[in-house]
Amino acid sequence: MSGATERPVVAVRDLRIVFPTLDGEVTAVDGISFEVPAGGALGIVGESGSGKSAAALALLGLHRGSRARVSGEVEVAGVPVTTATDRRLRAMRGNDIAMVFQDPMSSLHPQYTIGNQLVEAYRVHRPNASSAEARARAVESLERVGIPNPARRVNSFPHEFSGGMRQRALIAMGLMCDPKVLLADEPTTALDVTVQAQILDLLDDLRRDLGMSLILVSHDLAVVAGSVDDVLVMQHGKIVERGDVRTVLAAPRHPYTRALLAAVPRVDVSRAQRRARVRAERAGGTARPARAGGAAGPGAPPAAVPPAPASAADPAADAATASGVEAPPDAPLLSVRNVRMRFTVRGGLLGRGTDFYAVDDVSFDLHRGETLGIVGESGSGKSTLARVILRLLRPTEGSVVFQGRDITRLPERRLRPLRRDMQIVFQNPYSSLNPRRPIGEAIGAGLRVQDSGIPPAEIRRRVGELLERVGLEPGHYNRFPHAFSGGQRQRIAIARALILRPKLVICDEPVSALDVSTQDQVLRLLDELQDDFNLTYIFVAHDLAVVRQVSDRVLVMKEGAVVESGDGDTVYTAPTHPYTRRLLASAPVLDPDEARRLRADRHRLARGA
Repeated sequence: MSGATERPVVAVRDLRIVFPTLDGEVTAVDGISFEVPAGGALGIVGESGSGKSAAALALLGLHRGSRARVSGEVEVAGVPVTTATDRRLRAMRGNDIAMVFQDPMSSLHPQYTIGNQLVEAYRVHRPNASSAEARARAVESLERVGIPNPARRVNSFPHEFSGGMRQRALIAMGLMCDPKVLLADEPTTALDVTVQAQILDLLDDLRRDLGMSLILVSHDLAVVAGSVDDVLVMQHGKIVERGDVRTVLAAPRHPYTRALLAAVPRVDVSRAQRRARVRAERAGGTARPARAGGAAGPGAPPAAVPPAPASAADPAADAATASGVEAPPDAPLLSVRNVRMRFTVRGGLLGRGTDFYAVDDVSFDLHRGETLGIVGESGSGKSTLARVILRLLRPTEGSVVFQGRDITRLPERRLRPLRRDMQIVFQNPYSSLNPRRPIGEAIGAGLRVQDSGIPPAEIRRRVGELLERVGLEPGHYNRFPHAFSGGQRQRIAIARALILRPKLVICDEPVSALDVSTQDQVLRLLDELQDDFNLTYIFVAHDLAVVRQVSDRVLVMKEGAVVESGDGDTVYTAPTHPYTRRLLASAPVLDPDEARRLRADRHRLARGA
């Protein structure tokens, strides 16, 4: 990967990282070697747990002082990282190599302005610089990464920036001392597609303009496709494939690389195409996900989920049912009409007592067994609309009719029977589960609330059956959330939503925190459950490729309003609104040449060409 005469700016030889555990040790990185030339770009790709982030941290010597055992050679800009003194390492970090972490909110101090944090990063390495010089450098760095009005925004706090602007500020901090290498570890995972495209474009521009090297760590091959020259694919701490990015993506040799490519959602694959492929795999006995603690047998029959019993707490309400009167069979399960949700902002940038509509005149129907995708950038109103449908928020105007009954103004006590029929799967499985509560109790909580007379043994039995149905073990009932991976936690969250046999499940960004292979497993699970139990989904996401592959119909939202709607194939193949076309143009693609062509198009649009 390096030139024949020029010394590489990063050289790693036989790097091995071992972490001690309670019952032995885990080899996170197992003898990897690679080089990055000056001005080059390398992508390191793999699932969560593949060792890519552990290897990245070793480039800055960040395992020093931990219990990790690091061996091998790591050299950055001529500095032998594994043997250098602590003082030399501190001098290297920021000067020779800088790191951009995944979550800017955990990297930026909330009580200090952006400018103060940039100035500190500069003066650590330039102690003789004056305050005025450091501040001017901070403004220049913010301008370099595209922050508007940098002389004013340098005084802003992190919470006053959007997610994309915070990531830009973090990149600006890394550039304060003009490092030779920028190491970006999952820098776009939590961002929507347009902001993700902006960050990737920015990193590419900076590499070209400043002549620095880039190491981009990601779980998604589509993210690195248009941003790097070479790629390493890691699995279980080892490099299983490496080479020029075009060659690796066009003709992958290793089965693991091919599996990663197959798991990447693509905007050119329709829901019908994906479902046909998944059903063919299921029929062949190859699609059942592995269960924690043991593999589910190929084609194993699903465990039945028992129907929810009548409520012992409110028999009158159940006798009438939450819907009041029985709706005709062909009637929509859900009708949303002219819904608006107004919030009042007091103070801040919008002015004192300013009203704005997070949801602005939204209408649609949803029938049983359908999946409606709702897509848009962060702040478009998607999640607010989902909470209005669930009546977690009462809309300012309009109506929400569920199972033939308008629930918009129902008092809370009359909403309770509806809660069993409308459930939600939240975005982050790490924060949606109580860390101090066994997962079996978390899943069974809905039964205990809705059916207070059901015996504990029956609750445990039903929870065990449902755990098995979502690919886990009934014996996991008493385990706590920290004992599970991210994908397993999301399966637990899905089981919790299904315990009451709901008719409607709202999935609010359910896979955005997961790597692509785990994401694919969760989407397959949702497909299977929909087929088996005739579930109706509302799937909220910013990832256009994911939305297309799960949705019958799609709503595109911008600034609270629906700007385009229709069946998924039409919206994706013949979009009519410029905003939809812009979203589609920002979606990552697996063809490096196509990715760079789209980047050039975005540059032309930005210049007004």
